[in-house]
Amino acid sequence: MTSAQVDTSEQASEEGYERGLGSRQVQMIAIGGAIGVGLFLGAGANIAKAGPSLILMYALAGAIVFFIMRALGELLLYRPVSGSFAEYSREFLGPFFGYFTGWTYWLMWVVTGMAELTAAAIYVNYWFPAIPQWVTALVFLVILFGVNLISVKLFGELEFWFSMVKVTALIGMIVIGLGVLTFGFSSAGDTAAVANLWQFDGFFPKGIGSSLMTLQGVMFAYLAVELVGVTAGESENPEKTLPKAINTLPWRIALFYVGALTVILCVVKWTEFAPGVSPFVAAFAKIGIPAGAGIVNFVVLTAALSSCNSGMYSTGRMLRTLADNGEAPRGFQKLSATRTPALGITVSVLFMGIGVVLNYVVPEKAFGYVTSVATAAGIWTWLMILISHVLYRRAVVAGRLPASSFPAPGGAVCSWIAIVFLLFVTGLIAYDADSRVCLYVMAGWAAALGAGWAVLRTRNPEVTRRSEPELEKVG
Repeated sequence: MTSAQVDTSEQASEEGYERGLGSRQVQMIAIGGAIGVGLFLGAGANIAKAGPSLILMYALAGAIVFFIMRALGELLLYRPVSGSFAEYSREFLGPFFGYFTGWTYWLMWVVTGMAELTAAAIYVNYWFPAIPQWVTALVFLVILFGVNLISVKLFGELEFWFSMVKVTALIGMIVIGLGVLTFGFSSAGDTAAVANLWQFDGFFPKGIGSSLMTLQGVMFAYLAVELVGVTAGESENPEKTLPKAINTLPWRIALFYVGALTVILCVVKWTEFAPGVSPFVAAFAKIGIPAGAGIVNFVVLTAALSSCNSGMYSTGRMLRTLADNGEAPRGFQKLSATRTPALGITVSVLFMGIGVVLNYVVPEKAFGYVTSVATAAGIWTWLMILISHVLYRRAVVAGRLPASSFPAPGGAVCSWIAIVFLLFVTGLIAYDADSRVCLYVMAGWAAALGAGWAVLRTRNPEVTRRSEPELEKVG
């Protein structure tokens, strides 16, 4: 691995992927990646816990996510590869961290896929309550599996339209909500007011502590923003599209999270929302627009399917990266005739099928179980991005590596702030009895990966040894 920046078209050729994702698709994947089931469904439970102060939690977490993405952006323009943060962990922290990060990111998307399948089944139950959740989850799993096997272009096109539906609908919701606030139409107009943000027991109705406890759910809502990094190996022009996608993140967060929640909580007082029910569906039901709640339910259904679709895409690529480095079975290296990592996608889908089983066994708890595990795995991934960025900046200052064409504002300082924040959220997860179980799962996962690493060291010691050039680069 050289210290010079790699020509991206040459890199793509070496990886074997098709550069089938155009600027239009990458931009919409980036926009849609910040709008998922964590907002559409998870916000209901968080509103019940924190009231209007949830808006502040989304804004705070959004600022940290922007720091993370600018750190990733600097690394991506230094060396754009499909393995992304797993590759950077391997380069700057050593082979074990690349191995651990790659497998943990795979786990994150597998369990996120389970959460999205669960959410999709819940949304379908809105129209067809007689259909068991597990049946709906299985049908969606099979359909999206077929899409991902065909080609990256089809994945990108489907994701483009999924994201288009989400973006258009959210903007429409905001406009309608502002209309209710301004002109007072519908029955909701009688009680809609900006004062709803503080009239009912204040902005922090359950206390600041309860508000902070929602941060773990809020961070889950932001999972997938880093997916832009995985698309680097299949983007037509990553030097142009990736910075643009990352730099639009602040306004996306301000509009789609902070803006949408502010409007919803002004239109409907926070005490009327309940866990397990999308606040957007509930708000439109109260506004009384004909079929409005059903339309919103369709939108949040596409959001869930969009995220599951992205999960299948990313897990197959990550397994192939691991196989290329000798850290997963070599069969995952093979690409299909359509240049997709078909075996990796297939295995990932089989594991996502566990979500179907959970929907059969514990349908009322399935969403909570898998989101907590996904959040813990996501926090690890983000920490690796930030730590790799700090080490990269240190190497640039020392003259060992070339500077990126997309430097993060604030340099390593913002990365350190984000690291401290993520460690704080991890502490909150450990404090909460309901979410603490995910740390036990992650401990078991770490033990399993540690055992796998020990086997690798025995069978193929070259894989687990950092090369001399890499040692020179990071000092």
